[in-house]
Amino acid sequence: MKQLRIFIILGVISVLSACNSSSGPQSGPAPIHEESKVVFADPEPPLKEEGMVWIPGGEFIMGSNEADAYDAEKPAVNVAVRGFWIDETEVTNAQFEEFVKATGYLTVAERPIDWEELKKQLPPGTPKLDDSALLPGSLVFSPPARPVPLTDISQWWIWTIGADWRHPEGPQSNLKGKEDHPVVHIAFEDAEAYAKWAGKRLPSEFEWEFAARGGVNGQRFAWGDELTPEGKYLANTFQGNFPNRNEGGDGFIGTSPAKAFPANSFGLYDMIGNVWELTSDWYDALKLARLAGHAPKLDAGMNPCYNPNNPYAMERVIKGGSFLCAPNYCVNYRPSARQGHAFDSGTSNVGFRLVKDPVDKKLGLNQ
Repeated sequence: MKQLRIFIILGVISVLSACNSSSGPQSGPAPIHEESKVVFADPEPPLKEEGMVWIPGGEFIMGSNEADAYDAEKPAVNVAVRGFWIDETEVTNAQFEEFVKATGYLTVAERPIDWEELKKQLPPGTPKLDDSALLPGSLVFSPPARPVPLTDISQWWIWTIGADWRHPEGPQSNLKGKEDHPVVHIAFEDAEAYAKWAGKRLPSEFEWEFAARGGVNGQRFAWGDELTPEGKYLANTFQGNFPNRNEGGDGFIGTSPAKAFPANSFGLYDMIGNVWELTSDWYDALKLARLAGHAPKLDAGMNPCYNPNNPYAMERVIKGGSFLCAPNYCVNYRPSARQGHAFDSGTSNVGFRLVKDPVDKKLGLNQ
């Protein structure tokens, strides 16, 4: 059964193994490029959007030139985005429940796994899984009792039958007391279905990072260059020895309420930490290098994705890190951090927030 579980893990989640990179950031030096203000455009439209914040758009520096940043974040490039509205928080369990009650929607984690689709993301010749392993479920973080090798993600990610957005830790769990926590176990198509119902859309990777930076270029974190300025925790991350010992210094072991930590300068909560957030972009590990002219253009007609660590997977970009990002393993609680996540599955640490275009489509730099 362990072998079956590992096969499923390989097929439905790749972001987890990508965290343990030899070229990742540690505490490290200050950013190489100087801190500077973003050049803004697009004044706020007269019509307000409830629960959303206006991001004026403009030009900013995306990515990182830090020597110890992950390769997928390099190099820093100049990017322009048009103005947009964005949810002030991640979509919560209560909000998602409203959608399900109104539509009767069934998430991917609540449906049996389609082997024909799953095997497309596995090496050729992978034997078919037993039907018992294809029952509805999702991946749940389950910390081991002792330190384990960080190269074996099956030591802490467990395929759990019956895990879904209503049962985030498995069939015996529920959402009592977590109504204002971000919804998890959400696949890309689930987020898109919610977005269509809400009259919104998923953000592009460019939009997401622009919003996370809060109007300032060159800062390591969304709030400055120190992870815990004056000893204050400003995001829900992992303190201790990952994966077996989370000391909970920030007050939380798992997800936290949507407004448990201060908002960034745009008024957005949890752009860093708590749960990873889905974007609309396919994942390309060399995206920034291609934008900078350091790598050839991706032949999107053959495959819109490129991930040398997981060549068979179809992945979307996720941003922001989660409550599982730790200094000894996955330092992704930074605006520039980016990873790929299997488009057809969710986990207990991935959620989403949405954006909306202004009514006046003439606004913006990219016309």
